[in-house]
Amino acid sequence: MKYEYLLFNAIVIAGPVVSHFSQQIRNLSDLRLKLLTNGIVLIPYIIWDVLVTGIHWHFNDAYICSFRLLGLPIEECFFFITVPFGCLLVWETLPNTGLIKMKFLRYLRPVLYSTLPIGIWVFSTGMQYTGLVLCSIGIVGLVDTILGIDLLLRLKTYLYLAIIFGLIVVFNGYLTARPVVLYGETYQVGFRIWTIPVEDFGYGFTLMLFNAILYEKLKAATNEK
Repeated sequence: MKYEYLLFNAIVIAGPVVSHFSQQIRNLSDLRLKLLTNGIVLIPYIIWDVLVTGIHWHFNDAYICSFRLLGLPIEECFFFITVPFGCLLVWETLPNTGLIKMKFLRYLRPVLYSTLPIGIWVFSTGMQYTGLVLCSIGIVGLVDTILGIDLLLRLKTYLYLAIIFGLIVVFNGYLTARPVVLYGETYQVGFRIWTIPVEDFGYGFTLMLFNAILYEKLKAATNEK
């Protein structure tokens, strides 16, 4: 169906939008901050998408409308709002937890930081999508440290990532199985979970973590005023 990807976005955003009519959700969710967060985080991911579309992946014309923005299907641009917006609602509804006091976590950040130079090297070997995902994982660690959010040290974060994993299997699995999105196999490691390149999981995790980190930072800054 020509407008299938557009319909996909509408279905993804419908539940979160309707939920904001609930007083309980409105009490815990800051709609303005969520939209601001989504708008900021989508900028580097849109740039990433623009630079690699037609190389690392491309879109099946059978499932998208003809209108494009910056060379991307308009549905792909909506994706960076609808999916993170819905996932931030999941983040907000998870119970707050303190920092995880486990000794091995002291090594977590150095391990994440190391994925940045490793990603640069992997990119240079030709597995560019794999390399970029590894770099983005390293940047997540750096941003979490620089902003002082300590998201990666919270139990809530790992519950969130487990849910995100399931959502990627469902939603990304749909997009790759149809296939709405097709990939340049030479730019990735070649391992898939169902129809989903393993890199897509890293891509999705970092997108959602960047949104959660920035949302928490903006919320803390707002509460300090």
